[in-house]
Amino acid sequence: LVFLVDVSSSMSEELLLLKKSLIGLVNELRPEDHVSIVSYAGTSGVVLGPTSGGEKGRIRSALNGLTSGGSTAGGSGIRTAYKLARQNFRQDGNNRVILATDGDFNVGISTRDDLVNLIEREREGGVYLSVLGFGMGNYHDYEMEALADNGNGNYYYIDSEAEGRRVLVEKMTGTILTIATDVKVQVSFNPDRVAAYRLIGYENRALTTEEFDDDRKDAGDLGAGTSVTALYEIVPSGSTMPAVNRSGGTGEDTEKMMSLRADDLMGVRLRYKKPGSRKSRLLEHRVPVSSRLVPSSSFLFASAVAEWGLLLTGDTWSPGASYSGVHRRAAAVAGTDPLRKEFLTLVRSAQNVAGAVRGVELE
Repeated sequence: LVFLVDVSSSMSEELLLLKKSLIGLVNELRPEDHVSIVSYAGTSGVVLGPTSGGEKGRIRSALNGLTSGGSTAGGSGIRTAYKLARQNFRQDGNNRVILATDGDFNVGISTRDDLVNLIEREREGGVYLSVLGFGMGNYHDYEMEALADNGNGNYYYIDSEAEGRRVLVEKMTGTILTIATDVKVQVSFNPDRVAAYRLIGYENRALTTEEFDDDRKDAGDLGAGTSVTALYEIVPSGSTMPAVNRSGGTGEDTEKMMSLRADDLMGVRLRYKKPGSRKSRLLEHRVPVSSRLVPSSSFLFASAVAEWGLLLTGDTWSPGASYSGVHRRAAAVAGTDPLRKEFLTLVRSAQNVAGAVRGVELE
């Protein structure tokens, strides 16, 4: 693992949280694991060469010694980190650069295309990239997610010690250990059961039908222990048909993707590659029609999160969405889960901001 740490002046307020988050990961390392540290501001440099995970004190000392100041030579830092990863490449290991930054690259490689090209070349050589986002204000969320997508890695935003612990300690294997690359999911609805549908979210992950079977097309990756949820809004056959969002489609659109039986509601096809492989594997699963579909608490909570996202983005296809409805549904299944409790707080904050903008006093 190569920690690539942004120590520019824009990170001054976030550097302490960044250090604590990475130290949490260091505390979980084994002696056979190795870590290097590269920092960048006006220039970049190697802070710590390859060091065994058994030397935790040495790694923690190097992280704690980082100070902020200067401009952001992000391009130089990424080149240095990849060079270090390549020099110490393990053929049967997990070779990864972990970039911690607010995403403001203002010196060196500065265009998205240049960065993506570099990251894609390294990805093909087996060195992946994960991105940890910190800070607010001049924050480049979209840029960092794009970099992680092209580097066969994950992107996380860390705004608290609890979130840093969740991402880098509790979910460590999912964050840094990729078990499947170029993962593609294709859903086929039975036109006799579903008149129309739309996928909620994942706009930046959409593929064409042809790209699903094209092993040259890059797609998302999955870490160990990771689960993914995709929500579809459907119009059952026989229902009154509303205007269909152009991002969606009809049952007939998907019929050609997978052969379905009369009692099937839908079919799901999954393509994935083993890390390092260029040829994908295909899995198929049919979902039969059920007389009773009882949503789980996890499904209800996920639907509340999705509705909140639609509200925040001003989605015009959700006229019935409301902050109070989101909060009510999420609260009913939150239990004692601290992350779900935190979500309720975020919903209330967004509701109050929205009310203030409209000049409406909320409960």
